[in-house]
Amino acid sequence: MNNTDNQAKLEIFNTLSKKKEHFVPMHPNLVGLYVCGPTVYGEPHLGHARPAVTFDLVFRYLQHIGYKVRYVRNITDVGHLENDADEGEDKIAKKARLEQLEPMEIAQFYIDSYHRAMDALNVKRPSIEPRASGHIIEQMDMVKRILDKGFAYISNGSVYFDVAKFDKEYGYGKLSGRVLDELIANTRSLDGQEEKHNPADFALWKKASPEHIMRWESPWSNGFPGWHIECTAMSTKYLGEQFDIHGGGMDLLFPHHESEVCQSTVANGKESVKYWMHNNMITINGQKMGKSLGNFITLNEFFTGSHPTLKQAYSPMTIRFFVLQAHYRGTLDFSNDALLAAEKGMTKLYAAAALLPKLKAGDHSDENINEWIQRCYDAMNDDFNTPKLIAELFDASRMINSIHDGKMTATKADLDLLTNSFNTFFFNILGMKEELAQNNQSEYTDQLMSLILEIRKDAKANKNWTIADMIRDKLNDAGIVLKDTKEGTTYELN
Repeated sequence: MNNTDNQAKLEIFNTLSKKKEHFVPMHPNLVGLYVCGPTVYGEPHLGHARPAVTFDLVFRYLQHIGYKVRYVRNITDVGHLENDADEGEDKIAKKARLEQLEPMEIAQFYIDSYHRAMDALNVKRPSIEPRASGHIIEQMDMVKRILDKGFAYISNGSVYFDVAKFDKEYGYGKLSGRVLDELIANTRSLDGQEEKHNPADFALWKKASPEHIMRWESPWSNGFPGWHIECTAMSTKYLGEQFDIHGGGMDLLFPHHESEVCQSTVANGKESVKYWMHNNMITINGQKMGKSLGNFITLNEFFTGSHPTLKQAYSPMTIRFFVLQAHYRGTLDFSNDALLAAEKGMTKLYAAAALLPKLKAGDHSDENINEWIQRCYDAMNDDFNTPKLIAELFDASRMINSIHDGKMTATKADLDLLTNSFNTFFFNILGMKEELAQNNQSEYTDQLMSLILEIRKDAKANKNWTIADMIRDKLNDAGIVLKDTKEGTTYELN
């Protein structure tokens, strides 16, 4: 299947329409993709891995089928207050106060930590990674535009978006399905809400309290931007007033993304995003995993096995494969058993990849490789259905092992096609690290040989020379030479 066919067949579930839609970019062969990145006040955890891996997959596949993609993923280093509210401390400033450091020291430390974890997970860097603190002017300009159009008001030096006016003119809740009257009725009174005309209104700019560390001069007060305005300002700056895909976690759907819809519709005079994509949450015993709930496990704890709930360390590729085994819109429940199952499945696919160069061609093919390739593309074109794709890779693994064992045969042309396509889907699109294939096979061989040598050692101890010699001779036939020394038995690949 060529790139044009895949571009024509790709369907994406659009949160805005609540259904799958054929993906048609606004500009031929060009895709604008914006994804909400981390708020950098703590170590990256498994909850950070899911959106990063999900949209890395989207980025990779769009590129694979021939699109030029500008992928923008922001860094929130200012304006994100506790409990995602308009009151309370800035999350980064609070951490800085507790650690007795500058806020930007905190931000930089955890940006570096986030990048190290994403590199380990083989997540490609985005095309642009803007920081909120580096785009204060753009955010103030957007606040001015919203004020000028009459959809915001100034109160005690802070600027709030007028949600009731927006609802009357445009209709509020298109993305999240929230109804404004119900939202107001269910909103409890909080400190500082007396500044608002309406409890559902949200901050575009906040006047800084005397103890607030991060602040900038503005026409309204010495203060800082609201959390929601940063993404609207930066996506507009780098992708234009309208772009193709906006992604993020389901937890950002409301209020963050709903607020973005309000802001961009007013400031730009149009709805900015054509396709909204949301990955679902990772849960522990059915409860959302997150820093605010205190039940998160950092990625470094997974990599080292240092968290008390972990039975062992799990490699970055095991974590990546675990995430990809579930469809991005489905919940993903964490357990040691689930991770061990992911590790076992991943190892089988790496072993199959390592066998591919060793396969010998026959005079005919028992399987239609082109049909298998078509099924792989069908899976990806069906809203990036990675569980289906992984099932197809396991089917290919069965073929590879059968060809290797002489139970099936394939022509050289089909073997080349199978090799190229398996590697493309497993390494390039799913993003599994290619260099691990050889390392994994080497580790697998060492473990297997250790077991075989132990059996031979027991045979010799029991004076069962027939079995000991048979193991040696069979290994020799397979190209593995044993060397018996005073220190024990070693082996070499011939």
